Amino acid sequence: MDSINQLLKPVSTRINDSGNIEIGGCDLVDLAEKYSTPLYVLDEQTLRGICKDYKNAFKSYPKVNMMFASKALCSMATSKLLYDEGFGFDVVSAGEIYTVFKAGVDMSKVLFNGNNKSLDELTLAMELGVGRISVDNFFELSLLNEIAKSHQKFVNILLRITPGIECHTHEYIQTGHLDSKFGFDLTQIDDAVELILTEYTNLKLMGLHAHIGSQIFETAVYEDEIEILVKEVARLDKKFGLELSEINIGGGLGVKYTGNDRPPSVYEIANLILNKLNFCIKKYSVTSPSLYIEPGRSIISTAGVTLYTVGSSKQVPKGKTYIAVDGGMADNPRPSMYNAEYIAEVANCKENSQEKKYTVAGRFCESGDILIKDAYLPELEEGDILCVYNTGAYNYSMASNYNRVQKPAMVLVNNSQSDIIVKRETLEDLISHDEIPDRLKVNAK
Repeated sequence: MDSINQLLKPVSTRINDSGNIEIGGCDLVDLAEKYSTPLYVLDEQTLRGICKDYKNAFKSYPKVNMMFASKALCSMATSKLLYDEGFGFDVVSAGEIYTVFKAGVDMSKVLFNGNNKSLDELTLAMELGVGRISVDNFFELSLLNEIAKSHQKFVNILLRITPGIECHTHEYIQTGHLDSKFGFDLTQIDDAVELILTEYTNLKLMGLHAHIGSQIFETAVYEDEIEILVKEVARLDKKFGLELSEINIGGGLGVKYTGNDRPPSVYEIANLILNKLNFCIKKYSVTSPSLYIEPGRSIISTAGVTLYTVGSSKQVPKGKTYIAVDGGMADNPRPSMYNAEYIAEVANCKENSQEKKYTVAGRFCESGDILIKDAYLPELEEGDILCVYNTGAYNYSMASNYNRVQKPAMVLVNNSQSDIIVKRETLEDLISHDEIPDRLKVNAK
């Protein structure tokens, strides 16, 4: 069965009577005019639909906890929507913790992950009642126990392990292979467990956590991961008398950025994961654990598009045709960082216009600020609205103020209604944290 992560465009995308692209019942040209560009647009129907795909795909296993990986896109509105759909949250910073808290999320359904959590972040997590902390290293074990002891509290933890599985994805988004900054090596687990049982008694070990990477198309790696986790649960029970009740397999399922991408469906992955889990439960004679899953990109990416307004152009003699837009690497750094590829269409009607090959360039002061290298589009002119698909994940969340440019607004669309969920930054926002020392004011000429 197909699922929404396999689509290139939001499910509500269509061409309306004006010949313009419409998403969520909203004309994209009208949205660009109303809210200005660059503009992040998020389709509620698509977002809720993929949530339902996940829940339906895993419903045969009675103990599944869906945790949205907030780093993909974290805002109060998206957190509230996903929480209403039955998701908990995998968070990686105080900012993400505070955002989901302010959105009204039950904090017992939140897991705090990360390889270098600060004392302040761990304290905030404890004070707000975060349900699980995935401990990444020996330093954190000691620090967390010290904090818990000083607050006279007990903290439920998972141990994040490095399973030694390498996915064929970009090296920067591989997290499960042996040479990784994340997690305990398998040879370190026993030492960590002994410390928890003997010295760090304010920590309660609930289970094991692993993550094998991101934008994954291979299915077998999930089977390998489950085998390792369940085998470790059985081994720790035999050696230490521990009955660990939880395993967290992370997320990482891929999405369709271009026509060449062939990500597995949520249903295919769920069938494979659950069959392997049930097999390993019997093979290693363990009690069925609670299964935590942390999809991020595959939940939010397809729901999002970014709108740009076309500006200047340049024809290189006997070379490329550049077309520049009013955004670029500051609102979507993925092409510059990962050589990520995207598909774009012109949102406004371009009837009877012949296609040309363009290099879509951003407006930032870097030669590497190229959004799309070979885009076949109708002949473009200043003022056209460009829609770049599948930008819901890691665009807003990785955006910067490079060149002192304001971050874009974000709107949620559904049933012909659009609502601002992230305001566009103003020039005053940009300087709101700047300070001029008094000594510079005194010495000013």
